Amino acid sequence: MTALVETPVRSAGDVVARGRRRRAVRRAAVIAVMLALVVVLYVVSLVYGNTVYSLGEVWDVIRGETVPGASFTVGELRLPRATLAVLAGAAFGVGGVTFQTMLRNPLASPDFIGISSGASAAAVFAIITLEMTGTAVSLMAITAALATALVIYVLAFRDGVAGTRLILIGIAVAAMLDSVVSYLMLRAAVWDLQTVMRWLTGSLNNASWDQVRPLALALVVAGPVLLAQARGLTLMQQGDDSASALGIRVERTRLVAIVAAVTLIAFATAAAGPIAFVAFLSGPIAARIIGGGTSLMIPAALVGSLLVLTGDLLGQFAFENRYPVGVITGVLGAPYLVYLLIRTNRSGGSL
Repeated sequence: MTALVETPVRSAGDVVARGRRRRAVRRAAVIAVMLALVVVLYVVSLVYGNTVYSLGEVWDVIRGETVPGASFTVGELRLPRATLAVLAGAAFGVGGVTFQTMLRNPLASPDFIGISSGASAAAVFAIITLEMTGTAVSLMAITAALATALVIYVLAFRDGVAGTRLILIGIAVAAMLDSVVSYLMLRAAVWDLQTVMRWLTGSLNNASWDQVRPLALALVVAGPVLLAQARGLTLMQQGDDSASALGIRVERTRLVAIVAAVTLIAFATAAAGPIAFVAFLSGPIAARIIGGGTSLMIPAALVGSLLVLTGDLLGQFAFENRYPVGVITGVLGAPYLVYLLIRTNRSGGSL
């Protein structure tokens, strides 16, 4: 007699559980690799420059010991610059992916919907008209970014906030604010233009701990708030009605997410300027690497840090002339924007 071998039958629940475990393992592995890359680029930013220091010398400086030459170059120049790159990239990445997830549109980035433009217009006004510098300019930029977000939200609100309506209103507000910037620059004295252009481009030059500390505090406060809203934002991708049916308080979640995300964008812009396309690129890149169906906030934060660190290193050492980080990220981001528009036009769909 032939013995019959029973083949175990997997239930649908087993298949789903196995798929979830596989995605979780992949997500953890990818996040670990990206975190390692951030650490590597951070260390390279501290070690490499016109003068190359050893890892031991850099570590001694971090520990607070006095190392001739390195104490100033690493401790006062490279360390705050690299730290600002990591924090600003993470803030732009989280803020950008929050809007893109919440509004279900890759163009729903602070670069395009007026928030960065509000901060830029206020900073330019403060520099040119009020002759402010330093912290005062940053405070103006933060206040204006928050106020711009509030105006856009109020104008877009009508029995709730529709993503397309908010994006269109944001683009219109951004256009008006950009025209204000252009007008102010036409009236600016020659000696103010260099400062304004450096700020508008997005730069880590002259980075200091005075810029790092407020941004770090904003990340500590607003970051956990956004992570707490991650599940609700992910469910809102299926539509407001579906999210409400699953117990998500849609308008409350949206409002809290907007306030926290705008806070991060405002502080990052005040510290480093509106570094082009980092908020726009971080989410889509993270989605391609991680896959859908899960929160992209932590991956987008790491991608944002990688983009800013890489852009800053390329801007400093890859070319004959040195360029601000915003120039490099702009070169990286513009082709993706064109590709997105072409793809959408060919498919006949909406963004």
